[in-house]
Amino acid sequence: MVEEVQKHSVHTLVFRSLKRTHDMFVADNGKPVPLDEESHKRKMAIKLRNEYGPVLHMPTSKENLKEKGPQNATDSYVHKQYPANQGQEVEYFVAGTHPYPPGPGVALTADTKIQRMPSESAAQSLAVALPLQTKADANRTAPSGSEYRHPGASDRPQPTAMNSIVMETGNTKNSALMAKKAPTMPKPQWHPPWKLYRVISGHLGWVRCIAVEPGNQWFVTGSADRTIKCMRGSFSAHWLYIPLQISNMIWDLASGKLKLSLTGHISTVRGVIVSTRSPYLFSCGEDKQVKCWDLEYNKVIRHYHGHLSAVYGLDLHPTIDVLVTCSRDSTARIWDVRTKASVHTLSGHTNAVATVRCQAAEPQIITGSHDTTIRLWDLVAGKTRVTLTNHKKSVRAVVLHPRHYTFASGSPDNIKQWKFPDGSFIQNLSGHNAIINTLTVNSDGVLVSGADNGTMHLWDWRTGYNFQRVHAAVQPGSLDSESGIFACAFDQSESRLLTAEADKTIKVYREDDTATEETHPVSWKPEIIKRKRF
Repeated sequence: MVEEVQKHSVHTLVFRSLKRTHDMFVADNGKPVPLDEESHKRKMAIKLRNEYGPVLHMPTSKENLKEKGPQNATDSYVHKQYPANQGQEVEYFVAGTHPYPPGPGVALTADTKIQRMPSESAAQSLAVALPLQTKADANRTAPSGSEYRHPGASDRPQPTAMNSIVMETGNTKNSALMAKKAPTMPKPQWHPPWKLYRVISGHLGWVRCIAVEPGNQWFVTGSADRTIKCMRGSFSAHWLYIPLQISNMIWDLASGKLKLSLTGHISTVRGVIVSTRSPYLFSCGEDKQVKCWDLEYNKVIRHYHGHLSAVYGLDLHPTIDVLVTCSRDSTARIWDVRTKASVHTLSGHTNAVATVRCQAAEPQIITGSHDTTIRLWDLVAGKTRVTLTNHKKSVRAVVLHPRHYTFASGSPDNIKQWKFPDGSFIQNLSGHNAIINTLTVNSDGVLVSGADNGTMHLWDWRTGYNFQRVHAAVQPGSLDSESGIFACAFDQSESRLLTAEADKTIKVYREDDTATEETHPVSWKPEIIKRKRF
């Protein structure tokens, strides 16, 4: 029996269209916000006090005091009369952040009564002379035995003549009485090799993404067959959860019986992630859809509409309920998980945004794009903090180190390591000459890169030493060309490595327990030349 379609008036249809348009673009902050003069003045005043407060009151010369007059002279910081020096001639004192040692009040001589920074030669001579003069002046200004301290001076011990004193002159740092160490290349840490021990089949298309749930009991994969699969049971594969184009299915691998059917994506699933803060699974795909699945009821509870093209990746903020997605429409969008509102649209890339990562510290969002750039974003303002242009080809993968304040990016030209918060370049990891699709790293400093040609390289994070190269055989019945690695991830215990591959399988690796430093020695030859400037 054919159901009759309910008819609506033109007014109702137009109103619904307007509402959908309003919901999509309500949080669009492309228009500049008008500047509030009062808040701008307060902001500048606070910034002045925080950043330049210690140097607002600097020593002034007698000529300037004569020009200002007695009423201004009494307001000067350096000419206030304190009990320790009442009745004496007022001397020149150096405030705490001046290059000279910070007190107990260093009286300047006739040669040093200047307000400009000393020259390098003068700074070196003063570095040795001033500590002795400080001790003599301290005895003169505090005859009663109680040491007089300048206001604002700390209680730390004062430098002596034999201490190392660093004098800042412009952009250079002169270190007196300090021996410099010769630069050395650190030796890479030994890591056991990883070996393949399980192959899981079930998808009917390329496996494009993978994620492990926080409890380490099951993991999720997304595929080009428009499915999402959940492998349950401590990686022993007891259950299989498959959302198809028409339905999502949960299978019992032991009996092969169907457990449950749900609706799902209608195109390739490109990203999945499991929330650590709530029982939710998030997925995105080439159908422009971003879905939130409730794992208690096994159904979609929220859709996030706004992207104009395929959604390539997503990530969850670790401390707040915010979801970030990246798309082929050259933007990344920040969503409120609960209200589905688009908080920010991060625009600036000129080509598809292939990967996005979030962290609790600033910068909180990092994106990599096919326009060869990496952008570090300010989450609050929704604007770019830093743009890194060192790569020469598409950046398809970015990974954050779980312990260090650093990250790595993968491109066909190189794997590069960077330092937060400003994206300072650390080093290149050269040798994986292929299209890098995925990067992952564990707490022991093992960096894994997976490429389009099916090769997987394992690196020592600190030194960039490539200690293992893997090229697993494809599944029987697949073509040799179907050996690409699209995604990889460590489990929560970091004892297993999972890869999502083009031969429709998920491969699981673990460390070789029989390997030792004698059986698999580190073949390391330091190359100073390889550390390029960019």
